[in-house]
Amino acid sequence: MRRLRRERPPVDVPRGESVLAWARATDGTVVAGTRDAVYVAGTRLPWEEVEAADWDRDTEIFRLSEVGAWGQQRAEHVLTIEEPRRLLELVRERVTASVVLQRHVDVDGRRGLRVIARRAPRGDAPIRWVYEYDEGVDPDDPAVREAAESALRAAREEVGPA
Repeated sequence: MRRLRRERPPVDVPRGESVLAWARATDGTVVAGTRDAVYVAGTRLPWEEVEAADWDRDTEIFRLSEVGAWGQQRAEHVLTIEEPRRLLELVRERVTASVVLQRHVDVDGRRGLRVIARRAPRGDAPIRWVYEYDEGVDPDDPAVREAAESALRAAREEVGPA
């Protein structure tokens, strides 16, 4: 019986990292994931810098969005991938592993902000704290700033030293 040979992922990763899952887009672009990062078109994105990923089975569109800054367009990678195989599962698992804490704080009824703590899944980097504001919430409003700062203090106390 012949053994099936697995195709070697066509992406270079630094020493100490190995590709755990990958897929090729219809345009030839390679998306590959390691324990520490995802590689998209030759760009290395640590998992804690990836906000989300999704794949639509009907359209075969794979979207990967990066963590952004308030008021700036988030970088998004959109590729057509016929079959992401294990890539989507790896992306979701690694992004989830990078979230240390996520807490929603109401500011105006149900609208508010999220305080999010993210860290490299291997745990060897400091925690990165970010805010995400709900639609219609003004981060320059003094009441919003106070709520954000108060929520951040409480979250840091809960998480403890990073």
